[in-house]
Amino acid sequence: MSIPILMYHQIGEPNPKGTPFRGLTVHPDSFARQMRWMRRLGYRGLSMRDVMPYVRGERQGKVFGITFDDGYRNVHHNAMPVLSELGFTATNYFVARQFDGGNVWDLQKGIPFSPLMSVQEMREWAQAGNEVGSHTLDHVHLPELAPDEARRQIIESKTELEQALGAPVTAFCYPYGDHGPEHQAMAREAGYDNATLTKRGLAAASDDPFGLPRVTVARSTNIVRFLQKCLTRYEDSRRRS
Repeated sequence: MSIPILMYHQIGEPNPKGTPFRGLTVHPDSFARQMRWMRRLGYRGLSMRDVMPYVRGERQGKVFGITFDDGYRNVHHNAMPVLSELGFTATNYFVARQFDGGNVWDLQKGIPFSPLMSVQEMREWAQAGNEVGSHTLDHVHLPELAPDEARRQIIESKTELEQALGAPVTAFCYPYGDHGPEHQAMAREAGYDNATLTKRGLAAASDDPFGLPRVTVARSTNIVRFLQKCLTRYEDSRRRS
């Protein structure tokens, strides 16, 4: 059984034309339409915590995973109500030392500042049935760091998020999708249950749970292409090892 794990970043009004990485912001109406179509077709959207039994082949059903990278405030405002309305859950990967901050790692690329959730908003996200995952302490390129620093980013982000949340954090996402086998081992040793990539493809029991592919949903993803990505082998046909 292959499961699409959707990858979103921001849910809001797209930045002006010509802005770098403008496509990573999906309009709220588009997001709602995508979720409602999946519900209409009999699918349930699930967090990584909830979808992993299906990925591992322990359960069967019409499900898909929903993930958001970075912990943007507009996801709290624009996506969370839709998820709650439909009875879906999702995972948001938070940068542990940027609560109430912003995407400072993007500024050198010319990407406009966008605020991230506060600790209280993160707790509200979890109280709504959604999952808090880790995206390191500082949104770093793990392969560029010394092993001890990479390990610290992976371990201490888990610890700090758990302290802020008051609950276990078991999902991890490699910033930029950058990682090596050693970082997968670090995530496993840190006590996470799973980790996701930016690599395209559907997730299956044959995948390493610390190297799960995802399905990118962009501003330009129309509903036909969205359904093709979710319901066919389209993403697997473009998967790279």
